[in-house]
Amino acid sequence: MSGATMDFDLPEDLQLFQTLMRRFVDRELIPLEPRGELDAATHDMLREKAKAAGLWMLDVPVELGGQGLGAVGMSIFWEELSRTVAISPRDTRVFRSLVGPILLGLKREQKERFLMPVLRGDWTPCFAITEADAGSDPTSIRTVAVRDGDHYVINGVKRFITDARRADVVQLIAYTDKSKGLRGLSCFLVEMRTPGVSVTADYDTMMGDRPCEVTFDNVRIPATNLVGSEGDGMALAQQWITEGRILRHGARSLGVAERCLELGISYSRQRQTFGAPLAARQAIQFMIADTYAELQQARLLVRDAALDLERGRDVRLKSWIAKSQATEMGFRAVDRCMQMHGGMGLTTEMPIERMWREQRSFIITEGAAEVMRASISKKVYDLYE
Repeated sequence: MSGATMDFDLPEDLQLFQTLMRRFVDRELIPLEPRGELDAATHDMLREKAKAAGLWMLDVPVELGGQGLGAVGMSIFWEELSRTVAISPRDTRVFRSLVGPILLGLKREQKERFLMPVLRGDWTPCFAITEADAGSDPTSIRTVAVRDGDHYVINGVKRFITDARRADVVQLIAYTDKSKGLRGLSCFLVEMRTPGVSVTADYDTMMGDRPCEVTFDNVRIPATNLVGSEGDGMALAQQWITEGRILRHGARSLGVAERCLELGISYSRQRQTFGAPLAARQAIQFMIADTYAELQQARLLVRDAALDLERGRDVRLKSWIAKSQATEMGFRAVDRCMQMHGGMGLTTEMPIERMWREQRSFIITEGAAEVMRASISKKVYDLYE
């Protein structure tokens, strides 16, 4: 295992998990990269191999049949998985859909109805908060859920919803009382087969992902589909988003940078220019040095935030820092890697161009870098009052 990865002092069990994940990525996924998008049969084959290797339902508690990995362990999962572009970084089907805090925190009756089908592999969940005029500003959400006896009636449109086309249940954030601002947002579980729910658009993106627009037209659901209480929606959404900023964005950026170091060092040692390898050129050496140093810094930020998340602490500030710093670091790393490879870095024969496109997207999704900095600034001003 590379020196960069081993620099962080992990407990022995997590070191073993890291080794297992790296072996799986190196042996099973990276060799598939030249094939492009994988077919269903290949996904099924990989899923069986992942299950046999024990890489299955990783964030699910042991008592529910999962591996019970905490946030630090999941940061390792995302880091190692993101060393490859064989599968989309937003596609977790190979390892069974990662469940997340909302479904895992449901009441007992709701777990039986909504969580267990996900754990059995019968259902796929998705999460819907973004709207056309409400990306980083949830106060602009227009989707509403109006109480009607023992039911709620939902109307609105959500946009850029990952997995919506194949999802069975959506974790939906909607207003139950607009006059209360963010405290009027609530969270609902809505089956996609419910009358009035429809996927009304697909968005082709530069990453290859196809997020969707989902329309809710007088959708009537039982009041028992409310998660928690009315007004808990923003807190529940923040749990999902904060975890994602640290893990799906921050930690995956570490894996991208790690792979870029591997590719850049290997290529610069082999490629000869003007009678000497690229590795002898100071311009290349500086790229490698900067990438390695920035990766070390970002890894400490991500692991520290993940550890506090695991301990149940308020990690919003750390999540903003980890998300903004790590995603930008990852993009610098892959941009340098592309530059080192010259024309070859632009070809689809190598994974670099896809890594470049995907990593650029993570600087925007689940909190743009500018929004993260604005949030950090406000918090820092409060700290220094």
